[in-house]
Amino acid sequence: MHTYISDPQVMAKFEAYPEKASAYMHMLRDLILETANELELTDVVEVLKWGEPSYKAKKGSAIRIDYKLKSPEQCAMYFTCSTSLVSTFKEVYGSVFTYEGNRALLFQLDEELPMTELKSCIAAALRYGDVKKLPQLGITK
Repeated sequence: MHTYISDPQVMAKFEAYPEKASAYMHMLRDLILETANELELTDVVEVLKWGEPSYKAKKGSAIRIDYKLKSPEQCAMYFTCSTSLVSTFKEVYGSVFTYEGNRALLFQLDEELPMTELKSCIAAALRYGDVKKLPQLGITK
């Protein structure tokens, strides 16, 4: 696996989540890092941004993940709203995901993740600088 830079506060954040949410958040984190590894990205940085675990590669757009007590049955993966990421995900994947405006994908803690589709969304964000001018960000179904 490629190396990445991680802020120790991130793990403290994961440990503070309720058990079920923590397990789901770890799954999202692992998927982001696994995707970065498959893309051979060596410059992924994991930090807390606005109190949320955030992941960014050198030419990519930030991905944040979080669980909030006000929505106790879901986690979210946030993308920079000034990008075309979420609008493209809607165009390509439609009802595969639940969306929050042009900023997030929402996941119910008791539902299985659509792994293949989610990995393609993560890959598009991690490589956003390289794919932003491609039709549908280079995402193919």
